[in-house]
Amino acid sequence: MGKTKFPEAEARIFQRVFVCMRCSSKIRADMPKVRAGKVKCRVCKSKSLRAIHKEKK
Repeated sequence: MGKTKFPEAEARIFQRVFVCMRCSSKIRADMPKVRAGKVKCRVCKSKSLRAIHKEKK
């Protein structure tokens, strides 16, 4: 059985969520702040973040 995708759930899970490249922790922030380097990881203090993947690889 496939999962039903609700727009509210997808927005909550995927919008404004970034993953730390070093320790894989999730951070919720705005895209302009992440691109400007103003947001850093709470755990390892790294500024290298990526957007969360919508599909498992």
